[in-house]
Amino acid sequence: MTPQKSNWSYPTKVWFGAGRIAELSQACRDTGIARPLLVTDPGLSSLPMVSSAVAQLREAGLGVNVFDKVQGNPTSTNVDDGIAAYRSGNHDGVIAFGGGSALDVGKTVAFMVGQTRPVWDFEDVGDNWRRALTDGIAPVIAVPTTSGTGSEVGRATVITNGETHVKKIIFHPEMMPRIAIADPELTIGLPPSLTAGTGMDALSHAIEAYCAPSYHPMADAIAMESVRLVRDWLVPAFRDGTNIDARGQMMAAAAMAATAFQKGLGAIHSVSHPIGAIYGTHHGLTNAVVMPYVLAFNAPAIGEKMQRLASYLGLRSGSTPNAAVGAIRDWSLALRADLGIPPTIADLGVEPKRFDEIAALAVEDPTAGTNPVPLTKDNVRALLEDMHRGVIREIG
Repeated sequence: MTPQKSNWSYPTKVWFGAGRIAELSQACRDTGIARPLLVTDPGLSSLPMVSSAVAQLREAGLGVNVFDKVQGNPTSTNVDDGIAAYRSGNHDGVIAFGGGSALDVGKTVAFMVGQTRPVWDFEDVGDNWRRALTDGIAPVIAVPTTSGTGSEVGRATVITNGETHVKKIIFHPEMMPRIAIADPELTIGLPPSLTAGTGMDALSHAIEAYCAPSYHPMADAIAMESVRLVRDWLVPAFRDGTNIDARGQMMAAAAMAATAFQKGLGAIHSVSHPIGAIYGTHHGLTNAVVMPYVLAFNAPAIGEKMQRLASYLGLRSGSTPNAAVGAIRDWSLALRADLGIPPTIADLGVEPKRFDEIAALAVEDPTAGTNPVPLTKDNVRALLEDMHRGVIREIG
């Protein structure tokens, strides 16, 4: 590809390593936060990791309160409730603590406390982000407790419109956390099923970023290494959740994949988003189910890239681009089997009667525009039929 004009950005400050959560109060001091609102979910709020963090902050003289009204596939109601908690507590910053949902709500709350427009006015379309008032955006410290979304290094969030059941990507450059504390010890208690789902989410980010057609060699290189880390470390983390090396490598892989996907995503996400919004399915699990179908669908446009990726991973892929796509697809199928991922969207409860609705939403999703093969309602509907019946298209 001939080099072309493009914008690249990798500014996140990450404090990585086991035990780094002990430096949370120092992160607040470094970012000028004296009265943080700690945003988490109800499953974490009663656990020792949160109570210990709160105690640390209070011992440091910081005026912390906890907001935990965050659900999976978070909605604008969660954001509105968080904004109310932020204002009533006279807070001056946010600690987003948890999985992707808590991170997304925390970042969106910090962004929206300075806005007068509704959150949907900042959907990641065109230059909508320029509408924002920047003076009132609150600083964020992100503390991930899963290794999947990579929201701790991202400038966007995913929020579901509770009325329309449509997921929207909300974007602004200043949504980027000032500091991300990536402590793999916080992921030790993650159940195997969530380890699998979040790990496959990271893999979907890396593969789709790598396949996106825009020119970004830095993102491509980071995405390839993220895929390798997932290949080497996801199954060990799944089989032994106390393996701190595996947990740390997966936390790195997730952050790398999210850094890479500023380049773009694709049909894995544009199909998964409406399925998750309508059926409430776990995002990473949904991505894992649809991944091999999308790889086969995109085969005509990604062969050369898959040759490089297959070679990097040491996969036996033959000498042709199609064979390389097949090798990556077959590896993803084997990985799904090792992790106990169901094979079809029927297993997720998706109904054929909603295919037209899902297809219409998928082609309008902000991630659709960077899929290597252009998406239409017709070809997405056909893809959904394959995903439902478990038919993976022949490559060639």
